[in-house]
Formats: sequence, structure tokens, C-alpha cells
Amino acid sequence: MSLKRTTFAIILLLALVLSGCRAIQGLFQTTLDETPAPTTVPLPTARPTVELAAHTPAATSQPEATDTPAPPPTRVVPPQEPISLPPGFGISVFAQGLSDPRMMALGPDGALVVAERGAGRIVRLPDRDGDGVADGAEIVADGLRAPSSIAFYVDGSLYVGETTRILRLSDPDGDGVFQEREVVIGGLPGGGHSTRTVLFGPDGEYLYVSIGSSCNVCVESDERRATIMRYSPDGSGGEVYARGLRNAVGITFRPGTDELWATNNGRDWLGDDLPPETVYVVRQGDDAGWPRCHASRIVDPDFGSPGACDGVAVPAVEMQAHSAPLGLTFYTGDQFPEEYRGDLFVAFHGSWNRSAPTGYKVVRVSMQDGEPGPVQDFAVGWLRKDGSQWGRPVDVLTGADGSLFVSDDAGGMIYRVFYANE
Repeated sequence: MSLKRTTFAIILLLALVLSGCRAIQGLFQTTLDETPAPTTVPLPTARPTVELAAHTPAATSQPEATDTPAPPPTRVVPPQEPISLPPGFGISVFAQGLSDPRMMALGPDGALVVAERGAGRIVRLPDRDGDGVADGAEIVADGLRAPSSIAFYVDGSLYVGETTRILRLSDPDGDGVFQEREVVIGGLPGGGHSTRTVLFGPDGEYLYVSIGSSCNVCVESDERRATIMRYSPDGSGGEVYARGLRNAVGITFRPGTDELWATNNGRDWLGDDLPPETVYVVRQGDDAGWPRCHASRIVDPDFGSPGACDGVAVPAVEMQAHSAPLGLTFYTGDQFPEEYRGDLFVAFHGSWNRSAPTGYKVVRVSMQDGEPGPVQDFAVGWLRKDGSQWGRPVDVLTGADGSLFVSDDAGGMIYRVFYANE
């Protein structure tokens, strides 16, 4: 073949390759641009927090136990700025002055226990007089390495999720302080998304540990990254339970079932509204698609290719991009009205890379026959109208009295949401 013909063939081949690349890139762009951003249903008209606080009765003696729903708290400490809630609900500061409080759990005695990451300790927040405000912070364990989550085992021991290890704490003398500790899982990958959430299955047979990715979007060298791992309670038998979950900080079982539900934080830098944040019902062997596919339908422009979303797990719920959903809980109390019982509540930590900030609130997902409905605003106000914020919800948990606790790591607070029905 002559030099001219060879040159012409090379140019033609390059033109075809470039044309194909543009077509594929155009396919990605069309997919991204035409995908709507899911948003939450806004609150109906709600009474300001200060009004609810003003109508709350003064402290009284602890009422006798009855079969009726728990009454509203006898003391209300209003948040520093108003929080809007549906009609009939109120919110009060349950505990304050904490250092980066993260995930919560109820102790065997029903008292609230929280991982205080900034202080390197676990604290109990009892409310022995039943006035709706914690009596104080009692140290359960200290000297820990950035603990972010806790879970009580059936034998009363306490498991703690640190960045690179999972600890089991014991209280042999029963004084409420966990003096003994052992590492049950060590050598977990550090850096990147560094929190480690621990959770026991309904029967206590397995311990689940969520491990986020090391990056925004990349191919991981450690297979434990961007997964939910499953172990025996003694730390043995570790296996990948589900993969492709970029950062599943919140994990919980729907009461009365073996359904594992998980929040998942989507990747950054695809614009203000993509990809959506998600909640999954996670099954063993699932692949949620990260880094090649997002929300089961969006091919990643950097790591995807045609067919990248084939066989990927479909999320149960989609939510506004960059909301940063963290903790989640199913409401199991009887204080809230009937229509709220069994519903899913999710804490939105809030955006950091969006032109118009979003999140910084608690949302409700109504459940009908085990199926999630629309995402609705529930507690809103930590994000000001000017785009600044004064708090960042992390976790939500149904309290022993049927109220809903909310942890706020930016403000160092634990809030208590109650139903006043006034």
C-alpha cells in the first residue's frame, strides 16, 4: 500500500473512532441531562417550635405506666433557631455540649447511648425523671479512636465501630462502665469515607459492618471498600454481603422482617441534581453498581460503558442529590399518630458541593404494606434561607417512650421530637 493510501486509512480510522467516542459521550450526557432530580414533599403549615414550647406544661411528677401513648415531655428546651414540623409535633433539646455525636442506640435499660466521635468516647444519656431532657452525659467508655457507631449484642456487650477496627466492650461488674475491651475485627481500610457502622441481625447471628469507598469514584484495590461486610459476632468468617454501595452509612433492619435497609451517598461532580441519593433493601450478593453505574440507571461518565447498569440492584427510594442521607430508622413507637407507625425516617446530613445547598433535615418515607411511598419533609430548619446552616442531622432513633431522637454532630446536640397534639 502506498504512503498516501496508508495515511488516508489512518485518518479515516481516527475519524471513525472519534465519532464513536462522541456518540458514546453523547449517550452518557443525554442520560444524565434528562434524568429528573427527585425532591421531597414540603411540609404542610406547621406551628413554630416556640409556640409548642410555650404551650408545654411545667414539670410534673412521673405519670403511672398505662397502655396509652406516652405524653409529651414536661420540659421543652427550644432549639437555638426554629425547626418546622408537621402540625401537632414539637422538638426539644435533649442533650447538648457533645463533641461530634454520631450514631445512637438504646441500652438494655432503654437509655439513649451515643458514639461521641469528637471526644473519643461512648456516653449514656439517661432521663430518669422522665422530664424529656437528659440528666447528663455518663461515660460508658473512653479513650477510643473516633468511634462513629455502636450496637448492643444479645449478651449485653457493646460493639463499637472505629475507623480501622471493631471493638467489643464488656461490663463484667454491671456498674454501667465497660472496662474490658477487645478487638474483634482489625485491619479495616482507613481513609476516605472513614466511618464504620455496626449492626446485628434480628437473631444476633451475624454482625454487619458498612465500609465506604476510599474516593469519590474509582476502582478500589481492597474488595471490602464500598460494601456491607458480614461477620460472625466473634469477628470470624468475614465476607462481602453486598457491594457497589459508595457510602452506606445508615443500615437497619425493618422490624419484624429480615430486610436490611441502607442509605447510600451518591458520587459528586455530576451537577447539582445527579445522581440521586438512594435507599436500598439490601440482599446478599447484591451489587449496587458503584463506580460504573448509579441508582441502577445512570451510567458513570468516567468508569461506565454500555451495559454498565445491567443486573445492578434497583434502589427502593431515590432522593435529592447531595442530601447526604446517613442514619435511618423505622418508627416503632406508639406516641406518634397511627399513620406514622412503621414509617421510615432518614437524617440528611446536608450538601457541601452544591450551588444551592440542600439537606440538613429529617425526612419521612411513608410505608404501605412494606412498600415505600413519597419522601416527605419532617423536621426542617437547620438550613437557613441564606444557605448557611447551624446543624447537621446524623442519626435518627425511636426512643423507649415513642419519641424520635435526632443527633446533630455540627451542633453537638441530641434532639427529641415528640407529638403534643395540642
